[in-house]
Amino acid sequence: MAAHKHIETIKEHINKTTNLDEAQKSDSMKRIEEWVMEDRAFGTLQNELIKISTFFESLFAELGIE
Repeated sequence: MAAHKHIETIKEHINKTTNLDEAQKSDSMKRIEEWVMEDRAFGTLQNELIKISTFFESLFAELGIE
């Protein structure tokens, strides 16, 4: 899976959405940056983001990420 390819797209969607408040956006970006630095499995990142908001379930489906 080209997980790293999707990271920038996910960040763009986070910045543009009105479905997340500023704290959720900040927490999401923090988790993404930690994931990139630690090079963990993409599924781990997905699960962490979905815990923040169901917005991410819709976003991942829209991007074709399962």
